[in-house]
Amino acid sequence: MKLLNYIENGETRLGIRTGQGVIDVARAAAGFSMDVPSCMMGVIAQGPGALEKLKLLEEKAEPSIPEDGLAFAPCVQGPEKIVCVGLNYKDHIEETGMDAPEYPILFSKFNNALAAHKQGIRLPAAAERFDYEAELVIVIGREASCVAEGEALSYVFGYTAGNDLSARDLQFRTGQWLLGKSCDGFAPIGPYLATADALDPGSLGIRCEVNGEPRQSGNTSQMVFGCASIISYASRYMTLKPGDLIFTGTPSGVVAGYAEDRRAWLKAGDEITVSIDSIGSLTNTLV
Repeated sequence: MKLLNYIENGETRLGIRTGQGVIDVARAAAGFSMDVPSCMMGVIAQGPGALEKLKLLEEKAEPSIPEDGLAFAPCVQGPEKIVCVGLNYKDHIEETGMDAPEYPILFSKFNNALAAHKQGIRLPAAAERFDYEAELVIVIGREASCVAEGEALSYVFGYTAGNDLSARDLQFRTGQWLLGKSCDGFAPIGPYLATADALDPGSLGIRCEVNGEPRQSGNTSQMVFGCASIISYASRYMTLKPGDLIFTGTPSGVVAGYAEDRRAWLKAGDEITVSIDSIGSLTNTLV
């Protein structure tokens, strides 16, 4: 199942994406007198019970909203934590010339960085070297603390596509990466949240295009630390909460991986599309 958030008359509404259009959950549930959560965080909090209701609603309801022209919102809003993993694909490690990590390299973004599918992202005037990073994003479904790797995926609600936008000149200004990673709008996600039962996170094609030109093409099977390993590791040190997001790293092909004389940094007007098998394509334009 694919879920999404969209904006109507200034209000965020929960939808189910189907091949024929989008089902507005609140309106459809009211029409069938069903008690179904009407927001994404409510669905995540209620877990499997809410998903069963949504599946039943999907079977009964007729899609009433065409997807064209829909104003998307981030498919998860207001997570307590946005955790990111650096240097987590073998070919990306090679292109950077850095050493392979012994443990997952964790850093963070904040909620100001969240952006939606088709949302314009304003580049900060204080930086110049802007880069893309296509990433699979984990959405945590239930509280996770010190979980075993073998059980870690059972704590996942679903997955979405993300772009870990980076201002490289700010990222490497100091030994801490946060400044170059948490500019406003630098964590677009979506357009859909695919529920965990809909895919295998260990074998997904992941791609990035800039203005229609292929830049990245990889597979999540190339991760150094898989999704289960990342969740288990992070949960040893911080309690993961429902709705928390984990960006899982990017394959090779980023601008920073090219020789200096071949680096074409992102600029205003560029359109970046991140596509992940079984999830969909996330597109943003820089302004």
